[in-house]
Amino acid sequence: MLLTVVIFFIILSILVLVHELGHFLAAKKAGIKVEEFGLGYPPRVWGKKIGETLYSINALPFGGFVRLYGEELADRVKENKRAFWAKSKKVRTAVITAGVLANFLLAVVVFSVVYSVIGIPTKIDQVKIIELVPGSPAETGGLQIDDVVLSVDGEPLGGLSNFVGLIEEKKGAEVTLLVERVGEEFLLAVTPREDPPEEEGPLGVVITDMEMKKFPLWQMPFRGAAEGFKEAFGWTTLIVGGLKEMVFNLAKGNLPKDIAGPIGILQITGGVARSGALAVLQFMGILSVNLAVINILPFPALDGGRLVFILYEVVTRKRPKPSFERWTNAIGMAILVFLLILVSINDLRRLITTTDLLSRLRSLWPF
Repeated sequence: MLLTVVIFFIILSILVLVHELGHFLAAKKAGIKVEEFGLGYPPRVWGKKIGETLYSINALPFGGFVRLYGEELADRVKENKRAFWAKSKKVRTAVITAGVLANFLLAVVVFSVVYSVIGIPTKIDQVKIIELVPGSPAETGGLQIDDVVLSVDGEPLGGLSNFVGLIEEKKGAEVTLLVERVGEEFLLAVTPREDPPEEEGPLGVVITDMEMKKFPLWQMPFRGAAEGFKEAFGWTTLIVGGLKEMVFNLAKGNLPKDIAGPIGILQITGGVARSGALAVLQFMGILSVNLAVINILPFPALDGGRLVFILYEVVTRKRPKPSFERWTNAIGMAILVFLLILVSINDLRRLITTTDLLSRLRSLWPF
């Protein structure tokens, strides 16, 4: 458990550090004075001033910040050329979005490393078994992980969808599969279920028509980078779709049940850590994309909320009142903290209902 906590905080620290580093570098390039670069939220635990910037580590570990000179609307009265609000809308937009871009690029990098090591997903004209449900027709019929199915009742497979269609047509009847295993071919008889358990399917298998292919060593970094971009964009689309669905469900009065907060992510981290370093890297990439998407949402206290104020300037040709911006961000932050608490309570409730709480506590604090 201690290792899981350590890995969790390392991942969280890297994600926050990269995000804030994006803001930091963009601000420096724009000539904006950076007053503080903080990991975590105050109260401050440690700080050291290097040049004009204070670098600090703070007590609340979930987050971080870059404090820019003249960042608040009220500070613009100083009319200092190095103040954030003295810069053009284009420059301020670039500084605000730099954190989101940094998290997206981090995801691309870690996905690229993973694919450069494990290989590039390549489509094959076969159906491969990658997972078996215990007690399923596939397992009792003799199928094994890494088996390749070549035909169903003598009919060659034209692809993954054709295999699924053939099995659906023959539910309840025994079928003969021609299977290749370690270079040898043989026949197996299985009977697809007519009414399988939810999310198991008639055979109780997870299949793929992809394999992880290794190319010449000099090609792998380039192919890995291309695959990394595809993976990052894919997760972005998936997360945005999930957020849309959540909003629609909330509008209908349905509360989301599967959202994980810090405690839930900590649990997931434990499972991922047991799968090895590459799995941890891929998980970090997914979280980095998630952080990028969440931060660009047009909600007060988030980067997207700050972009809304710039959009307001574009539309109205004037800047919002300092008090309005300050109170809007304060309310937004309060709502975010409240939601974080609610999600954490839900994580704890799920933990209590799915595990023996006493044994869990003993694993955390032996007594």
